[in-house]
Amino acid sequence: MIKPAIISASRRTDIPAFYLRWLVEGIKKEEVTVRGPYGRMYRVNLSPERVHTLVLWSKNFLPLLKNAYGSIEALKKYSQIYFLFTITGLGGTKWEINVPSPEKTIRQLEPLSEIAGPERIGLRFDPVVHWKEGDKTKSNLQFFERLAPVLSSIGIKRVIFSFVQWYPRAVKRTRNAGIEFYDPPAEEKRREASYLLDIAKTYHLSLEACSQPESFLIKGIKKGACINAELLSSLHPFGWTISPGKDAGQRALCGCSKSIDIGSYSLPCGHICLYCYANPKLRIH
Repeated sequence: MIKPAIISASRRTDIPAFYLRWLVEGIKKEEVTVRGPYGRMYRVNLSPERVHTLVLWSKNFLPLLKNAYGSIEALKKYSQIYFLFTITGLGGTKWEINVPSPEKTIRQLEPLSEIAGPERIGLRFDPVVHWKEGDKTKSNLQFFERLAPVLSSIGIKRVIFSFVQWYPRAVKRTRNAGIEFYDPPAEEKRREASYLLDIAKTYHLSLEACSQPESFLIKGIKKGACINAELLSSLHPFGWTISPGKDAGQRALCGCSKSIDIGSYSLPCGHICLYCYANPKLRIH
């Protein structure tokens, strides 16, 4: 008997924001055909008995919340949905041109909680970005002070953060946009991680670090796993368990459990985030 799998939708593109119709059609057919990162085509079975958890990643769940294409009804066929919602506070700025403003994204948290429950929402404060404006250093770090009490009031406990990783493509894109990015040294990142932890403790939030080196992590911050098989097993309404084995297809520091990603770089993300490393088709100029 083939065991059910965790389905990830998706690290490679924002399916809920831009390709919800495609997802709903696949759910109805109980199968999607995916073009992998190296061009290989593969089919993924989406029948309910083969899906342990459908994990939906997005910076904008508004199309789903509006029930576009009957998406809410379509999702009900699965025993467990888990939302990974990225809110950085940079929406609508030069960093995230096509992402809704923080006000609009924050308003999506409560209705998402009504769909899946607050325990099935992971808030990704990811990435933390720094840049120079004249002789001043700017960052979205302080936005967490505004975000944390909202999460606590709704009952969302889990926060995953990271500092931006400057891949060459993102460096060139940012410089071409006329922005002077700043990558703090490890000790400064340790101080900032401590600042985030203090806020998290104040609001009884669990703080995890995504793909971050141990050199600037501090006691009280967990090693992150956006897709965490142990957590998803503990939350599953029917008690289905799944192996916590590491996803070998991710970055070395990634702690995620194995999943099947149904996104594709051939479905380009429309958010146009300057720091993006996941979309090879995002223009540099």
